[in-house]
Amino acid sequence: MSKIWILTKKELKTFFDSLIAYILLVLFLGFTGFFTWLPSGADIFFQGQATLNSFFTISYWSLFFFIPLITMRSLAEENRSGTIELLLTKPVTEWQVVFSKYLSCLLLIIIALALTIPYYITVASIGDVDHGAIISGYLGLILMSSAYIGIGIFASSISKNQIVAVLVSLSIGIFFHFITGILESSTTGFISGLFGFLSTGTHFESMSRGVIDTRDIIFFISLTAIGLISAQAVLGKRKIAD
Repeated sequence: MSKIWILTKKELKTFFDSLIAYILLVLFLGFTGFFTWLPSGADIFFQGQATLNSFFTISYWSLFFFIPLITMRSLAEENRSGTIELLLTKPVTEWQVVFSKYLSCLLLIIIALALTIPYYITVASIGDVDHGAIISGYLGLILMSSAYIGIGIFASSISKNQIVAVLVSLSIGIFFHFITGILESSTTGFISGLFGFLSTGTHFESMSRGVIDTRDIIFFISLTAIGLISAQAVLGKRKIAD
Protein backbone atom coordinates (compact mmCIF):
# COMPACT_ATOMS: atom_id res chain seq x y z
CA MET A 1 0.00 0.00 0.00
CA SER A 2 2.92 2.34 0.71
CA LYS A 3 4.09 2.04 -2.91
CA ILE A 4 0.61 2.93 -4.16
CA TRP A 5 0.47 5.97 -1.91
CA ILE A 6 3.94 7.13 -3.02
CA LEU A 7 2.91 6.85 -6.68
CA THR A 8 -0.43 8.54 -5.93
CA LYS A 9 1.22 11.55 -4.30
CA LYS A 10 3.59 11.83 -7.26
CA GLU A 11 0.66 11.81 -9.72
CA LEU A 12 -1.32 14.32 -7.67
CA LYS A 13 1.70 16.61 -7.50
CA THR A 14 2.02 16.35 -11.29
CA PHE A 15 -1.58 17.56 -11.68
CA PHE A 16 -0.88 20.70 -9.67
CA ASP A 17 2.56 21.29 -11.20
CA SER A 18 1.07 21.22 -14.72
CA LEU A 19 -1.85 23.54 -13.79
CA ILE A 20 -4.36 20.86 -14.82
CA ALA A 21 -5.73 20.73 -11.28
CA TYR A 22 -6.15 24.51 -11.04
CA ILE A 23 -7.88 24.72 -14.42
CA LEU A 24 -10.25 21.91 -13.48
CA LEU A 25 -11.08 23.45 -10.12
CA VAL A 26 -11.73 26.90 -11.59
CA LEU A 27 -13.91 25.56 -14.41
CA PHE A 28 -15.82 23.17 -12.18
CA LEU A 29 -16.50 25.78 -9.49
CA GLY A 30 -17.37 28.33 -12.17
CA PHE A 31 -19.93 26.11 -13.91
CA THR A 32 -21.50 24.75 -10.77
CA GLY A 33 -21.50 28.12 -9.03
CA PHE A 34 -23.21 29.87 -11.94
CA PHE A 35 -25.98 27.33 -12.45
CA THR A 36 -26.49 26.79 -8.71
CA TRP A 37 -26.66 30.38 -7.53
CA LEU A 38 -26.97 32.83 -10.42
CA PRO A 39 -30.25 33.27 -12.35
CA SER A 40 -30.19 30.47 -14.92
CA GLY A 41 -33.70 29.02 -14.82
CA ALA A 42 -32.52 26.07 -12.74
CA ASP A 43 -30.88 27.84 -9.81
CA ILE A 44 -31.80 27.41 -6.16
CA PHE A 45 -33.84 30.62 -6.04
CA PHE A 46 -35.85 29.62 -9.12
CA GLN A 47 -36.72 26.30 -7.49
CA GLY A 48 -37.74 28.03 -4.28
CA GLN A 49 -36.45 25.17 -2.16
CA ALA A 50 -33.46 24.63 0.11
CA THR A 51 -31.95 21.91 -2.02
CA LEU A 52 -28.81 21.25 -4.05
CA ASN A 53 -30.59 19.44 -6.88
CA SER A 54 -29.44 22.04 -9.40
CA PHE A 55 -25.84 21.61 -8.22
CA PHE A 56 -26.02 17.83 -8.51
CA THR A 57 -27.50 18.07 -12.01
CA ILE A 58 -24.84 20.40 -13.39
CA SER A 59 -22.08 18.44 -11.60
CA TYR A 60 -23.38 15.23 -13.15
CA TRP A 61 -22.79 16.66 -16.62
CA SER A 62 -19.68 18.74 -15.84
CA LEU A 63 -17.77 15.81 -14.36
CA PHE A 64 -18.73 13.62 -17.30
CA PHE A 65 -16.79 15.96 -19.62
CA PHE A 66 -14.01 16.95 -17.23
CA ILE A 67 -12.94 13.46 -16.14
CA PRO A 68 -11.71 12.30 -19.59
CA LEU A 69 -9.53 15.44 -19.65
CA ILE A 70 -8.05 14.44 -16.30
CA THR A 71 -7.42 10.79 -17.16
CA MET A 72 -6.22 11.29 -20.75
CA ARG A 73 -2.58 11.68 -19.79
CA SER A 74 -2.50 9.08 -17.02
CA LEU A 75 -1.11 6.27 -19.19
CA ALA A 76 -1.21 7.70 -22.73
CA GLU A 77 1.63 10.10 -21.94
CA GLU A 78 3.60 7.31 -20.30
CA ASN A 79 3.07 5.18 -23.41
CA ARG A 80 4.11 8.01 -25.74
CA SER A 81 7.27 8.93 -23.86
CA GLY A 82 8.23 5.33 -23.13
CA THR A 83 8.42 5.93 -19.38
CA ILE A 84 5.83 3.22 -18.74
CA GLU A 85 8.41 0.55 -19.66
CA LEU A 86 10.90 2.15 -17.26
CA LEU A 87 8.28 2.33 -14.52
CA LEU A 88 7.33 -1.32 -14.91
CA THR A 89 10.97 -2.40 -14.53
CA LYS A 90 10.90 -1.04 -10.98
CA PRO A 91 9.60 -3.11 -8.04
CA VAL A 92 5.96 -2.15 -8.65
CA THR A 93 3.16 -4.19 -10.19
CA GLU A 94 0.86 -3.21 -13.03
CA TRP A 95 -1.99 -3.02 -10.53
CA GLN A 96 -0.08 -0.62 -8.28
CA VAL A 97 0.59 1.66 -11.24
CA VAL A 98 -3.02 1.59 -12.43
CA PHE A 99 -4.56 1.99 -8.99
CA SER A 100 -2.28 4.91 -8.09
CA LYS A 101 -3.34 6.68 -11.29
CA TYR A 102 -6.97 6.04 -10.39
CA LEU A 103 -6.56 7.18 -6.79
CA SER A 104 -4.85 10.44 -7.76
CA CYS A 105 -7.66 11.30 -10.19
CA LEU A 106 -10.32 10.41 -7.62
CA LEU A 107 -8.63 12.54 -4.95
CA LEU A 108 -8.59 15.49 -7.36
CA ILE A 109 -12.35 15.09 -7.89
CA ILE A 110 -12.92 14.81 -4.13
CA ILE A 111 -10.94 18.03 -3.63
CA ALA A 112 -13.13 19.75 -6.24
CA LEU A 113 -16.30 18.55 -4.51
CA ALA A 114 -14.94 19.49 -1.08
CA LEU A 115 -14.57 23.07 -2.29
CA THR A 116 -18.34 23.17 -2.88
CA ILE A 117 -19.15 22.39 0.77
CA PRO A 118 -19.89 26.14 1.27
CA TYR A 119 -22.86 25.60 -1.07
CA TYR A 120 -24.19 23.04 1.37
CA ILE A 121 -23.57 25.31 4.37
CA THR A 122 -25.27 28.25 2.65
CA VAL A 123 -28.34 26.23 1.66
CA ALA A 124 -28.63 24.84 5.18
CA SER A 125 -28.54 28.38 6.59
CA ILE A 126 -31.41 29.67 4.43
CA GLY A 127 -33.91 26.85 4.91
CA ASP A 128 -34.68 23.34 6.05
CA VAL A 129 -32.68 20.88 3.99
CA ASP A 130 -32.69 17.13 3.65
CA HIS A 131 -29.17 16.50 4.90
CA GLY A 132 -29.38 12.82 4.01
CA ALA A 133 -30.25 13.60 0.39
CA ILE A 134 -27.35 16.04 0.06
CA ILE A 135 -24.82 13.63 1.57
CA SER A 136 -26.18 10.86 -0.65
CA GLY A 137 -25.91 13.17 -3.67
CA TYR A 138 -22.25 13.89 -2.95
CA LEU A 139 -21.63 10.16 -2.52
CA GLY A 140 -23.34 9.58 -5.87
CA LEU A 141 -21.04 12.11 -7.58
CA ILE A 142 -17.96 10.44 -6.09
CA LEU A 143 -19.08 6.96 -7.15
CA MET A 144 -20.04 8.13 -10.64
CA SER A 145 -16.69 9.90 -10.98
CA SER A 146 -14.95 6.73 -9.83
CA ALA A 147 -16.63 4.76 -12.61
CA TYR A 148 -15.70 7.27 -15.32
CA ILE A 149 -12.13 7.50 -14.00
CA GLY A 150 -11.85 3.73 -14.40
CA ILE A 151 -13.12 4.03 -17.97
CA GLY A 152 -10.79 6.95 -18.66
CA ILE A 153 -7.69 5.15 -17.40
CA PHE A 154 -8.53 2.15 -19.56
CA ALA A 155 -8.94 4.44 -22.59
CA SER A 156 -5.59 6.05 -21.75
CA SER A 157 -3.90 2.65 -21.44
CA ILE A 158 -4.68 1.62 -25.03
CA SER A 159 -3.35 4.74 -26.73
CA LYS A 160 -0.24 6.88 -26.99
CA ASN A 161 -2.30 9.90 -28.04
CA GLN A 162 -4.10 11.88 -25.35
CA ILE A 163 -6.77 13.17 -27.76
CA VAL A 164 -7.57 9.61 -28.81
CA ALA A 165 -7.77 8.66 -25.12
CA VAL A 166 -10.30 11.45 -24.53
CA LEU A 167 -12.42 10.40 -27.52
CA VAL A 168 -12.41 6.72 -26.51
CA SER A 169 -13.28 7.62 -22.93
CA LEU A 170 -16.12 9.90 -24.03
CA SER A 171 -17.43 7.31 -26.50
CA ILE A 172 -17.65 4.64 -23.81
CA GLY A 173 -19.03 7.13 -21.33
CA ILE A 174 -21.74 8.34 -23.73
CA PHE A 175 -23.12 4.83 -23.87
CA PHE A 176 -23.61 4.65 -20.09
CA HIS A 177 -24.41 8.34 -19.64
CA PHE A 178 -26.81 8.96 -22.48
CA ILE A 179 -27.52 6.15 -24.95
CA THR A 180 -28.71 3.65 -22.34
CA GLY A 181 -31.40 6.12 -21.24
CA ILE A 182 -32.66 6.46 -24.81
CA LEU A 183 -32.66 2.70 -25.33
CA GLU A 184 -34.47 2.19 -22.02
CA SER A 185 -37.32 4.49 -23.06
CA SER A 186 -37.56 3.01 -26.57
CA THR A 187 -37.74 -0.65 -25.49
CA THR A 188 -39.92 -2.67 -23.15
CA GLY A 189 -39.73 -5.56 -20.72
CA PHE A 190 -36.44 -7.17 -19.78
CA ILE A 191 -34.43 -5.27 -22.40
CA SER A 192 -35.72 -1.94 -21.11
CA GLY A 193 -34.85 -2.94 -17.55
CA LEU A 194 -31.38 -4.02 -18.62
CA PHE A 195 -30.62 -0.70 -20.30
CA GLY A 196 -32.07 1.08 -17.28
CA PHE A 197 -29.68 -0.79 -15.00
CA LEU A 198 -26.73 0.05 -17.28
CA SER A 199 -27.57 3.77 -17.18
CA THR A 200 -25.44 5.85 -14.84
CA GLY A 201 -28.27 8.38 -14.82
CA THR A 202 -30.66 5.88 -13.25
CA HIS A 203 -28.29 5.06 -10.41
CA PHE A 204 -27.14 8.65 -9.83
CA GLU A 205 -30.68 10.06 -9.86
CA SER A 206 -31.67 7.57 -7.20
CA MET A 207 -28.77 8.58 -4.97
CA SER A 208 -29.32 12.32 -5.53
CA ARG A 209 -32.83 11.87 -4.11
CA GLY A 210 -31.33 10.45 -0.93
CA VAL A 211 -31.92 6.78 -1.70
CA ILE A 212 -28.81 4.68 -1.09
CA ASP A 213 -29.37 1.30 -2.70
CA THR A 214 -26.65 -1.35 -2.66
CA ARG A 215 -27.41 -2.02 -6.35
CA ASP A 216 -26.36 1.55 -7.20
CA ILE A 217 -23.14 1.24 -5.22
CA ILE A 218 -22.35 -2.18 -6.73
CA PHE A 219 -22.98 -0.82 -10.25
CA PHE A 220 -20.51 2.05 -9.91
CA ILE A 221 -17.89 -0.06 -8.14
CA SER A 222 -18.23 -2.80 -10.79
CA LEU A 223 -17.81 -0.30 -13.62
CA THR A 224 -14.73 1.10 -11.88
CA ALA A 225 -13.25 -2.37 -11.38
CA ILE A 226 -13.85 -3.39 -15.00
CA GLY A 227 -12.05 -0.27 -16.24
CA LEU A 228 -9.07 -0.68 -13.92
CA ILE A 229 -8.71 -4.43 -14.44
CA SER A 230 -8.85 -3.90 -18.21
CA ALA A 231 -6.13 -1.24 -17.97
CA GLN A 232 -4.02 -3.61 -15.88
CA ALA A 233 -4.46 -6.33 -18.50
CA VAL A 234 -3.31 -3.95 -21.23
CA LEU A 235 -0.19 -3.06 -19.24
CA GLY A 236 0.45 -6.74 -18.55
CA LYS A 237 0.37 -7.58 -22.26
CA ARG A 238 2.69 -4.70 -23.06
CA LYS A 239 5.15 -5.87 -20.39
CA ILE A 240 5.13 -9.41 -21.79
CA ALA A 241 5.61 -8.09 -25.34
CA ASP A 242 8.59 -6.05 -24.20
